[in-house]
Amino acid sequence: MGWGTWWLFVLSNVVISATPGPNMLLAFQYGLNYGLRKTVYTLLGLSVGLLILLGLSIGGVSIVSSRWPAWFEIGKSLGALYLAYLGWQAWHARSHDLSGADIIKVAPTPSRLFRIGLGVSLSNPKAILFFAAFFPQFVQTTSSTLPQYLILIVSFFVIEITWQLIYAYSGKTLAQWLHQGKRLQYLNRGCAVIFILIAVGLLLEAGWYFMHE
Repeated sequence: MGWGTWWLFVLSNVVISATPGPNMLLAFQYGLNYGLRKTVYTLLGLSVGLLILLGLSIGGVSIVSSRWPAWFEIGKSLGALYLAYLGWQAWHARSHDLSGADIIKVAPTPSRLFRIGLGVSLSNPKAILFFAAFFPQFVQTTSSTLPQYLILIVSFFVIEITWQLIYAYSGKTLAQWLHQGKRLQYLNRGCAVIFILIAVGLLLEAGWYFMHE
C-alpha cells in the first residue's frame, strides 16, 4: 500500500467519520449532559464496539451474513430496538436534572457509560458489511495484507476517536448556553427523534427484507 492509497483512505474516513450517526450523536449528547471527562468512558465503549465489529468483519462474519441474511436482519432489528430505547430515554430526560451542579450527581457510573457506548456501537451491524466492503479497497494483495490492515485499522481509530472527542467537546462548550430555559430539553428531544428515526429506518429495512423473502 503506497502513500497515495493511504492518504485516500484517510481523507475518505475523515468525511465518513464526521457524519453524525448514532456514535457521534451519543458523544455529542453525553459531552453536553455529563462533560468531557465522564464522556470518555462512553467514547471508550464506542471504540471497543467498533473494534469488535471490525474484528468480526475481517474474521468473515460478513460472509456468514450473506449466506444467512435473515439472521443478520434479526440482529439489525434488535439493534434498532436498542436505539429506540435510547431515544425514549433522551426524550424523557428532565432538563433540570442535567443543569448546573446537578450534572455530576445524575451522571451514570463509568461502567454504565461504557456499556451504553458499547451497546450503541454494537447496535449497528451494518458496520460489519461496511468494514468488509471498504477496507479491502485499500489493500494490495500483491504484498503482505496483515501489515496493511494494521495500518488501516490504526488510522481509522485515530480519525474516529478524534471526531468523537470533537463532538463530545462541542457538547460541553455549548452547555452553558443550552442550560438556559428549556434549550437543553429541546436538544435532548431532538437527539431522541434522530435516534428513533434511525431505529425506524433499520426496522423498515428489515421489514422490507422479510416481506420480499
